[in-house]
Amino acid sequence: MTAQIPLVDYLVLGDEPHLEASECTSCGARFFDRRNACAACGASGFDRVPVARDGELRAFTIVSFAAPGVPVPFVAGVVDCKGTAVRANIVNVEPDSQHITLGMPVRLTTWSLGPDEQGTEAVGFGFEPVRVNGGRR
Repeated sequence: MTAQIPLVDYLVLGDEPHLEASECTSCGARFFDRRNACAACGASGFDRVPVARDGELRAFTIVSFAAPGVPVPFVAGVVDCKGTAVRANIVNVEPDSQHITLGMPVRLTTWSLGPDEQGTEAVGFGFEPVRVNGGRR
């Protein structure tokens, strides 16, 4: 099996890939980046907690212009994963307003970003629409 490494520290790989947030032990606020103190209450204690794999698209934009070498268009979104907001690309769907809608159910997905010189595979994540009634939403 090829060695894998997640693109970000908060992506946990394995049989059921998922995200983990740092949750403030005082107020319950969640963050994905490293914190010395909670931005909501100022406390300094955090626990690592799993984030729901399923969510609902709360905001999105269809990106038409990007840095050289970045394929466009693509969809950047904010997903509500049962109370935890996650910023990620929305993938495996046409990047247009006929296929992307606010409130659409989505699920975490991962994919290979390619191997390095030693053969270690980098893995990224995004969210894809959940199939409803045998088809795409």
